[in-house]
Amino acid sequence: MEPNPKEKRKATNAGIGSWLGRSFSPFRTATLRGLGFVLPPLLTIVFFIWVWGIINSYIVTPVDSVLCSATVWLVEDVRSNEEIQTQLAGGDRSTMLTQQGDHSVFHSSDGVTLTKIGKQWLPFSVVETVDKSPGSPTFETAQEYYQFYVRLRFLKPHLVVPATIAIFIAILYLLGKFLTVGIGRFLWHQSENLITQIPIIRNVYSSVKQITDFAFNETEFQYTRVVAVEYPRRGIWSMGFVTGEGFRDVTTAAGQPVLTILMPTSPMPATGFTISVPKSETIDLNITIDQAIQFCVSCGVVVPAHQQPGSTLDGEVRRRLAEAQQSANASEATNSTATQLDGSTDGSTTSE
Repeated sequence: MEPNPKEKRKATNAGIGSWLGRSFSPFRTATLRGLGFVLPPLLTIVFFIWVWGIINSYIVTPVDSVLCSATVWLVEDVRSNEEIQTQLAGGDRSTMLTQQGDHSVFHSSDGVTLTKIGKQWLPFSVVETVDKSPGSPTFETAQEYYQFYVRLRFLKPHLVVPATIAIFIAILYLLGKFLTVGIGRFLWHQSENLITQIPIIRNVYSSVKQITDFAFNETEFQYTRVVAVEYPRRGIWSMGFVTGEGFRDVTTAAGQPVLTILMPTSPMPATGFTISVPKSETIDLNITIDQAIQFCVSCGVVVPAHQQPGSTLDGEVRRRLAEAQQSANASEATNSTATQLDGSTDGSTTSE
């Protein structure tokens, strides 16, 4: 009986799909491997660019604006049109008012050469410096000229960034000092109490505060070592930080030394819960505190290189697997011999 044409087409399509899958499998594997190689440094660069964008928008730019305004206020020399007209009325206009290029120039009695921008007069050197700058726009007021001039002359990027960092650190220092005294601490607690009573905002604030407290708190967690414990039940291993010895009553009840262990939660190791476990039921892990925190933050993705099982098992695990295999082979050989003996016995009985 010939197969149905639809079934033949399905079989043909399945064969083609299987062939395409085998053909593109090396390409897909190589592409994913390349993506795994490129993605970590790329994401790192994107992260730092994102952080710098936030710092530039909310710290560098405001500080730069304040510095520019303060510098303009210190160095600006802007004179009104009425003041110039008064000097012109009392002197020789031919010697005081001349023309230089596109600008009318006024030689003031105090030795400053001024030029008119809009309804105000400012030093000609400022306008000349701005006009000679490549790509400088056309300004309508004296204040705009001075702001651009100050940025060209004083607020260069290699000066602004260190100044911004220094000012920001100084503000943080003064803020930290203020919040440690009585009135500052009182105001801080009152503001926190107000924030924690606002719905939705309090949830976000509490989460961010936990992260910042964990990252910047001066009180260091006195972790002595990292251990593995069968928790929450036998057969499930969890990682924990040993923080000290257990209660005396618990040690007496257990009849052996007891350890106090902080069981961190992923991906925020600053939160967790504390348990007391007999020392004999813990396994010391050969990793540092930083490696344990990385493991917890990454939800188990980042494993120290020396703790990765790899493609082959070593040490005790390999030995146990070999013993189990030998035991299975011996049991199989015993069963085979017993079967042969039973067959021989049945054959001799039949012949009799």
